[in-house]
Amino acid sequence: MKTRKFLLPVATAGVLALTLSACGGGGGGGTTAGGGDAANGLDGRGPITYVQGKDNSNVVRPLIAKWNAAHPNEKVTFKEQTDQADQQHDDLVQHFQAKDANYDVASVDVVWTAEFAAKGWLQPLKDKMALDTSAMLKPTVDSASYKDTLYAAPVSSDGGILYYRKDLVPTPPKTWDEMMQMCSIAKENKIGCFSGQYKQYEGLTVNASEAINSAGGSVLDKDGKPSLNTPEAKAGLENLVKAFADGNIPKEAITYQEEESRRAFQSGNLLFHRNWPYVYNLATTEGASKVKDKLGMAPLPGKDGPGASSLGGHSAAISVYSKNKATALDFVKFLVEEEQQKFFATQGSLAPVITALYDDAALVKKLPYLPVLKTSIENAVPRPVTPFYPAVTQAIQENSYAALKGEKPVDQALSDMQKSIEAAGAGS
Repeated sequence: MKTRKFLLPVATAGVLALTLSACGGGGGGGTTAGGGDAANGLDGRGPITYVQGKDNSNVVRPLIAKWNAAHPNEKVTFKEQTDQADQQHDDLVQHFQAKDANYDVASVDVVWTAEFAAKGWLQPLKDKMALDTSAMLKPTVDSASYKDTLYAAPVSSDGGILYYRKDLVPTPPKTWDEMMQMCSIAKENKIGCFSGQYKQYEGLTVNASEAINSAGGSVLDKDGKPSLNTPEAKAGLENLVKAFADGNIPKEAITYQEEESRRAFQSGNLLFHRNWPYVYNLATTEGASKVKDKLGMAPLPGKDGPGASSLGGHSAAISVYSKNKATALDFVKFLVEEEQQKFFATQGSLAPVITALYDDAALVKKLPYLPVLKTSIENAVPRPVTPFYPAVTQAIQENSYAALKGEKPVDQALSDMQKSIEAAGAGS
């Protein structure tokens, strides 16, 4: 996922492409905690390099300058990658495979953590390298963990939000069924009822996973094995398929990514809209927006209450090949301190990982979506945590898309999804 710079007008289509590349291939040279590379450099101090995608909102450079002023002998150099997620991923893979000691700390998308940890490239954050996560939202910590071990420090989070027309819907729906019942209001006003993102790309994995999780199902079980042949998974995907079939989701939504769906909502053509927090600023400030004074926000609807958003965000991971891990750990701790987290939120519009900030009155006044986002993140479920994520997301996208288009029955789509994920090695 590209680094999201929420609520900034410049952060539109370029920031929103969610396509992940296939695995960079090759095994890792790292070893697990307890020996080898993970046991080296634990006391090392000195200059380090921080690697992250393009700093479009200029939040990284000021923080590194602040760090460097206080640590003249342990300065951080910023290695800026492109703003393309697949290129960021492959750049990290190449340097990890080469055992590059100069990539000390790297920003990793939440869906890369399991892959990189399984290959032995990330320093386990335990024992001497332990990080206190008690003040953080639990889902952000879970997303930075693999096999019950923390491998990265959550730095920014993200969750889906239901935007709605409060002039037409005074009280937002709490469940999927309630929302579908309210589609009669959309028909009366000659607009579409609901849309998320349903083009065949990473955003469809997000939306399909949310539907399955919100209905009580899961793509993978707690052991990492696919669990799609269940009544709950069927109910979740069927909710989307039925909504397409009866027109509650407009047929053109099969082509929607984030920006297409946002524009449809902002132009007044949708009653309900699932998207990320960045939409708030654009919908309330853009001159062409027809919903700026009518914008409501609520948690995504689920089966009996708030649904399960797919969790987004980025974490800071220390390379097992770093020679200065003591400095790297201090820098990671610096990134997650409350002062820096507030800066990320106010200057970069990135969702903080510290729970208390969502109830900070001054911060909520600046970013009024925070209470809704907190509910979203607290109920969020990471996309499938697996070293085989690229193959898993492909299986979800292909089969969900076929079901939405009516090319496969829901049962067959889920069965084929299950078989493809098993063939990829997930859960084996």
